[in-house]
Amino acid sequence: MKATGIVRRIDDLGRVVIPKEIRRTMRIREGDPLEIYTSNDGEVVFKKYSAIGEMSTGAVQVADIMYKLASCPVVIFDRDHVVAVSGVQKKEFIERRASQQLEELMEGRKHFTLNDGEPKNLLPVEGVDRPAVACSPILSSGDVIGAVAFMESDENHKSATELQRSLIQAAVQFLGKQVE
Repeated sequence: MKATGIVRRIDDLGRVVIPKEIRRTMRIREGDPLEIYTSNDGEVVFKKYSAIGEMSTGAVQVADIMYKLASCPVVIFDRDHVVAVSGVQKKEFIERRASQQLEELMEGRKHFTLNDGEPKNLLPVEGVDRPAVACSPILSSGDVIGAVAFMESDENHKSATELQRSLIQAAVQFLGKQVE
């Protein structure tokens, strides 16, 4: 753990304000769930809660099935990070942050599909120069909790196939229902 040098008091209702700089750095948004941990040393730690991260084994299985059916790499995200991959080297993707482009797509609840002739403009994983051919947000009880993306494969997909579009829709609905 790293000390920030910031000290806050608990108010009469038991609330503590997390400073804006820390919320921005840690990508904590209004309404985000935080999990509270305590230690025997008297430490209280707040950690961002990720429903998709909690079911990472299921997310890995979904990614594996999608990859086997579509023969195209799959990446599953929670709101901030990659939680499951299939069809690419895990060490290249796992625990990387979602890109600003993907965060905006999730916030807008938009779907992305690459069509022939369009520029490859969605790079969903920060620090990885591999574009997505299709991507959709995962919704649970009306809230965005993550996203699923088919990544460009080595076979040079120029557009998203109908199979990929269908598989992504099935995956986001399945994962969303699992969290509910």
